[in-house]
Amino acid sequence: MYMITEQKPFEEILQSLQGATSVYLVGCGTCPAACRTGGKPEVLAIKEALLGAGLTVPGWMIIPTACDELAEQAIVAQGEPIAEADCLLVLACGLGVQNVARYSDKQVRPGLNTLFFGQRDEDGRFVELCLQCGECVLGRTAGICPRTACAKELVNGPCGGYHNGKCEVDPERPCAWMRIYDRLAAHGQADQLVTTLTIKDYRKASHPRRTVVVAQ
Repeated sequence: MYMITEQKPFEEILQSLQGATSVYLVGCGTCPAACRTGGKPEVLAIKEALLGAGLTVPGWMIIPTACDELAEQAIVAQGEPIAEADCLLVLACGLGVQNVARYSDKQVRPGLNTLFFGQRDEDGRFVELCLQCGECVLGRTAGICPRTACAKELVNGPCGGYHNGKCEVDPERPCAWMRIYDRLAAHGQADQLVTTLTIKDYRKASHPRRTVVVAQ
């Protein structure tokens, strides 16, 4: 599973760096590396682009996972070149950017847009799988999330527009609810779809979300 990202347009990155003359680059060796948005090749490409734009780059690093405690260790280890920079440009997901900002007193700028949480499909593309909505219905829908698999996020069966098992919004992909029905029927559980899901409790998805960890 990956946090899927895309690189911001370089013009937008430059605009966010206005006032800075020296930029330290931070990449991430996990999700952005897999997406080819913030691994070593992408960090080096951004470095060359920044140098071409007249900025200096005192250093760069790839944190194995920018969203955990390794970020603090890496920032401490790179203290000297980071001290020379006006700000940090972070090629990581939103979690990684916030984590780097947590451990550094330098200004932090994001180089990526965070899109969704997903994985590679059989065609090698990244596909959204989970909205982290706080009310999981996968037990009722054969392990297929209707909110991500259905273009309309329908939670109580297909719309009237599906045709020959295909989605009305995107005729190239199968209807999510036909997939759900077929999988349930194969296990003799199609009767689960008779029960209507209740209205979603959006309080569970209000931001910022927190949970309590109970000590063992």
